[in-house]
Amino acid sequence: MEQITSRENQRIRHLILLNEKARKRRQEGLFVIEGKRIVLDAPKDALVELYLSESKAEEYESALPPGIPAFVLPDALFAQVCDTTTPQGILAVVRQPQHSLEEMIKKEHPLLLALEDVQDPGNLGTMVRTAEAAGADGMILSRGCVDLYNPKTVRSTMSAIFRVPIVTAEDFAGSLQELREKGIHLYAAHLEGSIIYDSADYTKGTCFLVGNEGNGLSPEITALANKRIFIPMDGKIESLNAAMSAGILLYEAARQRRHVAGS
Repeated sequence: MEQITSRENQRIRHLILLNEKARKRRQEGLFVIEGKRIVLDAPKDALVELYLSESKAEEYESALPPGIPAFVLPDALFAQVCDTTTPQGILAVVRQPQHSLEEMIKKEHPLLLALEDVQDPGNLGTMVRTAEAAGADGMILSRGCVDLYNPKTVRSTMSAIFRVPIVTAEDFAGSLQELREKGIHLYAAHLEGSIIYDSADYTKGTCFLVGNEGNGLSPEITALANKRIFIPMDGKIESLNAAMSAGILLYEAARQRRHVAGS
């Protein structure tokens, strides 16, 4: 493994740019992952470069996949290129997964989650993680969503970012219209929904539409839905966290599908 000791090294400057600039990540189709679990979970063909801190190099060396360029940094320099406050001593540059809408809907009754302009990185990452746990077949993001490869988003996915097919749609409304044309029902999570979320049938092709944390779904996207659904709330709460709402809807769909499969 090669040693790097200077912050001015081109690789180090590249790492910092990838962590800080969404535009750089989009241009190069790369992003940075931190921590033992996600680095070892990453598909081997996605790995581009590996970086270890001096104090952890010996511990991790035997677990590294062969053939991937690996570099060792002094602990102080390693901390400077990390986005976390307590680095685990291992990070990697990886290729962004490539998926398509066609891939997500190839099964008979797909379960999808579509997000319009979600802004919080933690919310988005949590929704990716929840989508995998609930058995969703994919996610569609509007271009106005926070960058999927933001370091905080990536950490919040707990490695699910490599396993859940996700596309960022240049034409979000057009993509949703395409789903409708293919017989997939669109359900808009909306405070002015007409039916309670657990009274709809999600056993066929289903896509939940969840909007921006502050403003919800836009009128344009809401109009595309087959039905508007709502989650009833007690107390004085006006709305639920977007990730919580998505989780409730996805797990209701998963519950209904398990019931049908077991009957």
